[in-house]
Amino acid sequence: MKNIIDIYKEYKIMPILVMHQIRVAAVAMQICESLDIDIELDKENIIKACLLHDMGNIIKFNLNNFPEQNKPEGIEYWQTVKDEYISKYGKNEHQASMEIGKELGISSRILDLVYCVDSASVGKIADGDDFSQKVCMYADGRVTPYGVVSIEERSMEAKERYKNHPYAFNEENRLHFNKNLNSIEKQIFSHTKIKPEDITDDSIKDYLEKLKSFSI
Repeated sequence: MKNIIDIYKEYKIMPILVMHQIRVAAVAMQICESLDIDIELDKENIIKACLLHDMGNIIKFNLNNFPEQNKPEGIEYWQTVKDEYISKYGKNEHQASMEIGKELGISSRILDLVYCVDSASVGKIADGDDFSQKVCMYADGRVTPYGVVSIEERSMEAKERYKNHPYAFNEENRLHFNKNLNSIEKQIFSHTKIKPEDITDDSIKDYLEKLKSFSI
């Protein structure tokens, strides 16, 4: 097993992506610890999937849009890393994350959870009965590159960040995604001791430190 921070270093994951993945895992951890005992889910696999779900995301980054994300190494360094990723894994960032998961030797169940953290899966997950998938999808839907926000705030931030991206949502797709994610939110929090607004940057602070020493 390897420490997650060592894995991030090995794969040259941008600091902004490191923190996003750790925050998503922290949100998932808080949810897992607040769920009723009659809800069955695989907490450890959820955490591992959340820590790895965006490993290939540099592929879709426009490095010129947000200069602060390139610090401290600089845009030339990260462009080289991006080019290396595309050369090795292709132009689909989600598939790249799946391939990295396979390289790391994670289980088929964790790969399944990584695979489900994708906008194309939200309807199926909302209609399904796999609570582990719901937690992974929802946790990602609450975290921007800069912290924990509401579903709508996350949606609007992503709309702005990807407005010129070839695979960006149109407004119909954005609203469809939000509708399904809100459904998932209601399903999750009907079985918890907390409310959605109880999940904040402050509430996940302790989880962040624990996750930095997590091994996969």
